[in-house]
Amino acid sequence: MTVRKITIAGINSGCGITTVTMGILATLYVMGLDVQPFKVGPDYIIPLLHSFITGKDSRNLDSWMLDIDTVVHLFEKNAANADISVIEGENGLYDGIGENTIVGSTAHVAKIVNSPVILVVNAEGISLSIVPLINGYVDYDKNLDIIGVILNKVESEAHYEFLKTAIENGTGLEVFGYLPKMDNLPSENLNLVPEEDLEELKKKIRILVEQVIKTIDVDLIIKMSNRPDVSYLNSTKFLFDRNSDKKVRIAVAKDKAFSYYYKDNLDLLEIMGAEIVYFSPLVDEILPKDIAGLYFGGGNLEAYLKELQENKTLLRDIKRKIVEGIPTYAEGDSLLYLSEYVEHQKDEKFTMAEVLNGYCGISNEIYKSGYVDIEVIRDNILSNKGGRIRGHEFHRSNINISSEDITLCYTIQKKCCEKKPIIWRGGFSVYNMLASYPQIHFWCNPSFAQNFIDSCIKYSTDVVTAI
Repeated sequence: MTVRKITIAGINSGCGITTVTMGILATLYVMGLDVQPFKVGPDYIIPLLHSFITGKDSRNLDSWMLDIDTVVHLFEKNAANADISVIEGENGLYDGIGENTIVGSTAHVAKIVNSPVILVVNAEGISLSIVPLINGYVDYDKNLDIIGVILNKVESEAHYEFLKTAIENGTGLEVFGYLPKMDNLPSENLNLVPEEDLEELKKKIRILVEQVIKTIDVDLIIKMSNRPDVSYLNSTKFLFDRNSDKKVRIAVAKDKAFSYYYKDNLDLLEIMGAEIVYFSPLVDEILPKDIAGLYFGGGNLEAYLKELQENKTLLRDIKRKIVEGIPTYAEGDSLLYLSEYVEHQKDEKFTMAEVLNGYCGISNEIYKSGYVDIEVIRDNILSNKGGRIRGHEFHRSNINISSEDITLCYTIQKKCCEKKPIIWRGGFSVYNMLASYPQIHFWCNPSFAQNFIDSCIKYSTDVVTAI
């Protein structure tokens, strides 16, 4: 069986991968196709744009956090009913986890899911030199299925025709078309776009679609995107036990402040028997009824601290439930929300849920960033001691804990190329809550999701018994 799939990759970060991908996604959608978007790596912001354009949840494919079978499974599962799948790459084509390996790179993911690759090249200020540049990417890995090129920031029609002829004659690759230099492109973080400005964003996307239709041969891309399905090495590992006898409701914080989730994480909780219900820390006054667990993902909380502080009724309800022992998992910048207060760099102070005894400070620079390995050193709601999982950190905030009652459950390690790894403690546990800056992918170690479900079931059973 064959399926339509294509990977949009770049020669380097900033060459226009996201612009080209958005244009192709939107054009395919306008053509009436059911498009399934994917994003290589741990990115949360770009998938929100994918979903806005296509109406489908964009999925992350990360070959460092996940093993090969899991990448295949998540791709095949989510692509099964789509007319075509489009995978947006990350950084340069072969740029992986920073060591001398392509693991974690766009090239690695494309090879795993057997996807043809279109290379996006910035054509600004270049002519014949573009041929050896492209050949270098093709020759680096002959087993990678690079089928063609899309040129970005082309200076004129004559410039394009020259480059097209040179590339096709000099590399044997198809040139699918180009985008000229364009101003006012739709590159917004959707979390920061007010509702009243969404129409302007849609207008920008329509302009991009009009340009793609004029200068990129999308029909040819569709025609050349057919490739066979991928076989699993071990498909039985995805046969999970479902807790059919006891379904638990897990409330997930989701709005413009809390939006950084791997959709596949939520899907896995549902596969294991959870019922996911959403609530908004920005507008809801109370938590959903009959819940047995809380899940706070990361997000752009910094932009909404005032609004979050003003919703005092919900803050009190959340603190009450957590102190009473409801299993709670929090990751990323949701630690801001659960701390006593947040100090902004402008010396503003915002009172939060006051569950974690300590405050969060926000600096102008990134505090921690990158992939991490996590070892569990204390039992908690996600794992017993000895459990391991991988995650990713990216935050400008830092929490300053002021209580000895909070247990540190993680040893976190970040590899730094040839230097010694950086190691620190994290994973703050109090009451029946685990809060940690690294955002983890449950499919890296599904037992973490299962343990969370089991913790929720136990809590639900204990509450019923108490009644």
